[in-house]
Amino acid sequence: MLHKIDATGESFGRLASKVALILRGKTLPSFKPSEMPQEKVELFNAAKIKFTGKKLSQKIYYRYSGHPGGIYARKLGEMFEKNPGQVFKKTVYAMLSKNKMRDKIIKNLEIK
Repeated sequence: MLHKIDATGESFGRLASKVALILRGKTLPSFKPSEMPQEKVELFNAAKIKFTGKKLSQKIYYRYSGHPGGIYARKLGEMFEKNPGQVFKKTVYAMLSKNKMRDKIIKNLEIK
């Protein structure tokens, strides 16, 4: 089933958790944890999502290259300005169950 969601004015975390529940199939009465859900989500206007507090300037994402001194830090504001869809997808991905189906489920999220 296809869900179309408009992100204009929605709170970032609340919308991400709502999308994660839909993608996982937990909103269906026929939910089974071991079966791949057939839910798809299309998200529109990702750049118009609302952040509360000082998250854009204070939240930091880290990544590590594996080499000594190879840690990189980026603020949420920089990442969101460059690609808001990628930030949202990364957040939803982290909210999904950590199992073999997670990589397949996240493919059902389409951000326009």
